[in-house]
Amino acid sequence: QVRLVESGGGLVQAGASLRLSCAVSGRTISSYAMGWFRQAPGKEREIITAISNSGGTIYYADSVKGRFAISRDTAKNTLYLQMNSLKPEDTAVYFCAAKAVPLRSGSYWREAREYNYWGQGTQVTVSS
Repeated sequence: QVRLVESGGGLVQAGASLRLSCAVSGRTISSYAMGWFRQAPGKEREIITAISNSGGTIYYADSVKGRFAISRDTAKNTLYLQMNSLKPEDTAVYFCAAKAVPLRSGSYWREAREYNYWGQGTQVTVSS
């Protein structure tokens, strides 16, 4: 059974940075395409960024392109989201997600319904 545990959220001022972590247990992170999603109150869950199981293919939503960066550490089996130049509109609960894929997949996925496993979420609040 795969378990995803996010950490690193908090309350920051606009312009600050945060790094979120998603610890993956159960199987190697290379078995999964991964993604970061967020959900603000009253809004649908939206994709922020996604990465293939090989780490070689990455997607960013336009709203975060140039400010956020996804990465992973295979030795620590952990996915990261570096968030810079945070804005009040980035306020949301952030979730990491994993989709089991063949080792040669090399693809990322942008739809929440494609993902098999989800973390519990971590709150990010950006004050103006």
